[in-house]
Amino acid sequence: MNTPDSFVSLKYHVHGDPMEVIHPDEVKIDQCLEGEVIIKLEAATIHPSDLGLIAGSYGNLKELPAVAGREGVGVIYETGPGVDEKIKGRPVLLPEYFGAWQEFIKEKVQNLLFLPSLVPFDQLAVSIINPMTAWRLLNDFEYLKAGDFVIQNAGNSAVGLSVIQFAKIMGLRCVSLVRSEGMQKMLKEHTDSDVFLDDDEVVERVADITKGKKCMLGLNSIGGRSALRIARCLCDGGVHVTFGAMDSTSIRFPTRSLIFNDIRFVGFWLDRWRRKKSINELRVALDEVLQPLALTQIKHHIDSIFELKDFKDGLIRNSESRLGKVLLVASDSELLKTKDLVA
Repeated sequence: MNTPDSFVSLKYHVHGDPMEVIHPDEVKIDQCLEGEVIIKLEAATIHPSDLGLIAGSYGNLKELPAVAGREGVGVIYETGPGVDEKIKGRPVLLPEYFGAWQEFIKEKVQNLLFLPSLVPFDQLAVSIINPMTAWRLLNDFEYLKAGDFVIQNAGNSAVGLSVIQFAKIMGLRCVSLVRSEGMQKMLKEHTDSDVFLDDDEVVERVADITKGKKCMLGLNSIGGRSALRIARCLCDGGVHVTFGAMDSTSIRFPTRSLIFNDIRFVGFWLDRWRRKKSINELRVALDEVLQPLALTQIKHHIDSIFELKDFKDGLIRNSESRLGKVLLVASDSELLKTKDLVA
């Protein structure tokens, strides 16, 4: 078992292809000072934004060299002077600014964000960035009531899967668009919400299932023609929120939707939202997305689990079509014993 005196850290010294620029470094952490703790990695996830940070294309880059990874869960491994030893073993969110793809991190106890103790580590590892994005999208842009319709593209994404589950809890009808019949079939097997192919017929389908009322809120993480389709599925005065841009194809600005339908087009970036919040405000917001998880009202999909040293295999799997997240775990993680059961 590795210790803070010798462990693996996945670093990149230049921006580029993650398969080429990430290298495992053997590093160490000094003993805890007053008010500090050492966190031991249990599981971290691979996000598209992780790859954007490594490639140098994300909106807010780290100073180089940097440790890769934005989100994960760890447990308190060691406490310094002035810190109650009773918190040893408690699960905490890995501090994003240090990088999640490493086996140990040292942090000040006052900055810790504690996570529910009875929730499995694989669920906690993916419990914040995507679910928080989904929760904010459903709660910050339109007053929605039970029975209202929302529509989203990339319904099979991690955010999309969270939107489907949160919408159900809120009593909303969620329409999810996907780009292949295979993914449509797969998503229908995991949800009882409406799943349609992302094509030009979707506008008529949405008008039919909503009895002409259309949708109050549209969530766009793709762009291109898909973004225009979502706009055409919105009711008068509806809100169109863009939070991703997988398709960079240029499109004609939907002037008619603005003039004749009073559609509002806005954007959302979780990083910007978080920077405006205090640590206490973040703790309150975390409770909103963690409570349904702790109560087993929702469950996050996990596709596969790889040991940290096998990160290249994890990156390859992450690039393939799947339903659920890819995790990287420490060499002694209990999750490795169940990795063949998670798909």
